[in-house]
Amino acid sequence: MQRELARLIQREIRDPRLGMVTVSGVEVSRDLSVARVYVSTLGGAADAEQTLAVLQRAAGFLRGELGRCMKLRTVPELRFRYDDSIERGNRVSRLIDAAVSGDRDNEKD
Repeated sequence: MQRELARLIQREIRDPRLGMVTVSGVEVSRDLSVARVYVSTLGGAADAEQTLAVLQRAAGFLRGELGRCMKLRTVPELRFRYDDSIERGNRVSRLIDAAVSGDRDNEKD
């Protein structure tokens, strides 16, 4: 489902407000009524609100296309959520790099 949604968002949604979107995960409820779709954007949290609004408006279209391409009898309601794990990972990586370079500078002294 994640792969198909990523493909549909990339190829089928023609909205200029939608930038680079990555579908980072999909969680489907046990009764298959709701799917939480986690997305991240290249612009980060600044573009997230607009991107989520565009995706939520396109949810009905995406749901229909998903049902056709996956041949599902019941297609879950799509609820989009912003995933900031990539940004947090980058921030932690920068902090680690800064700490390592600080240790190297202290060793030279």
